[in-house]
This record gives sequence, C-alpha cells and structure tokens, in this order.
Amino acid sequence: MTPRLIVSDLDGTLLGADHDLPPETVDTLRALAGQGHHLAFASGRHFRDMQRFRERLGVPVHVISTNGAYLHDTEDRLVSARHLEASLARELIALPRPAAVRLNLYREHEWLIDAEAPGLLALHAHTGFGYRVADPGELDGEGVGKVLYIGDPGEVERLAATIRARHGERLHLTWSMATSLEIMAGGVNKGTALAALLERLGLGPEACLAFGDNLNDVEMLALAGEAHLMANAHPDLGVRLPAAERIGHHDEQAVAARLRERFGLS
Repeated sequence: MTPRLIVSDLDGTLLGADHDLPPETVDTLRALAGQGHHLAFASGRHFRDMQRFRERLGVPVHVISTNGAYLHDTEDRLVSARHLEASLARELIALPRPAAVRLNLYREHEWLIDAEAPGLLALHAHTGFGYRVADPGELDGEGVGKVLYIGDPGEVERLAATIRARHGERLHLTWSMATSLEIMAGGVNKGTALAALLERLGLGPEACLAFGDNLNDVEMLALAGEAHLMANAHPDLGVRLPAAERIGHHDEQAVAARLRERFGLS
C-alpha cells in the first residue's frame, strides 16, 4: 500500500467532547502507523500541549502547531518557525480592547496571558498544559507565533475588523471558535505548514487525507487530496469546500471510523 499522510485537527475533530483522545481513535492511529502511513496533528494549540497527545499514542506523529506557525518532526525537532514581526505584535498587544477580552501570546516554549482566566484551562485538562500570566514588561512582541484574543464573539469580531483595516495581508486572521480570534504572520496557516510537510516527506497533496471542523482548517483541507469535514463543522466550511467529504460527529469518533473504512482496518 502506498504510504499516505493523515493529518487531523484536534478539538472538534479528532478529540471527543471531553477534549481527549478516545481509545478507538488511539487504536486506529497506531494501526495506521504500523502499516507505514505518516501521521500529523494540526491545531491552533501550542506544541507542548499537542506533544502530550503524541506521547500517549506512542507512534511517530508530525506536529503542526499554533495554526502553522511551528512545524515539528516526529523527534520533537523544530523544522520551521514563523513569527509575527515584533512591531506588528506590539501593535496588537497595545490595541484597545474590552476588559473582558483576554490577550494571549503563543511563543515557542510557552503560552502567556494578560490576566487569570481559569475557565480556559478546561480545554487542556487531559494534557496539563496551561498559561502563565505575563508581567507587562514581557509583552514586548518578540518571538510571537500567534496573538489570540478570547472573549465575546461580537467584541472579538470588532477587533478583527479593526485589525483587517489596518494591516490587511500583513497578518493572517482566522477563528478556532466564535470566541477565539487567532492572528499569525501573513501567509501562516495550517495549509502552508502542510505543504512544507508534504514536500519534506516527498509526497504530493493527492497522498494526503485531512480532517477538520473550523475556519482555521480551510487552507489545510483545500490542499489535501482527500478532505473531510465533521458533521459538527462550522457552516461556512462546507460553503468554502464544497467538494470535501462529510463524515460524522467528532464525539462519535468519526475520524477513526472513516480511517478504518478507508484503509480496511477491522
């Protein structure tokens, strides 16, 4: 069988409603790795957060983290890092925002936040990864892979409109949830990172199966030869990717079910 690259988003796609890897999914991915296929996780999450899921699988997995700002190989080596220009990051840090909107910075080794937000940690309960409240002097814009605003959907959408008007293509704006506005350097997304990974593996897009559920998956799914949308996907995703295959709900292990069917796993 020709080796394939199987790349999946995590939250809302590969993970269940409890934001953990279901046992059936673990068994399926291990079986595919045993057949010689390449595996990759692609998420807005931090690398150190995603690393915990890979460790539990116990098989080689490439990691596209921070929406494509970082690419790590199966041995934890950093293959590429694309940061925002420090001056742009400082402008985003200084941008006036409602008091309830949290400012987050993803750097290579840590997640910084401007104030305590314990409710955010529920997403990471199964990995133990968490933020560190930054001192104001640490918010210097250096080495930032992603600026993330989390808050009321209307408030973060207004921030997005302001940022688009000021900076246009110099920044890449996307959404992982309605409450989460994610900002990377221009041209940084899961799709560009996936293209780099495919080139590294010597594979074409036609050899790639991809799975996703939200707007930060658009470029990745558009590139893959076999694109799959979750039943719980953002409604705009199907509009943008009409040729993608619809599969079941993330909390019903639909990715594992599709992979077992596709590769003849019993």
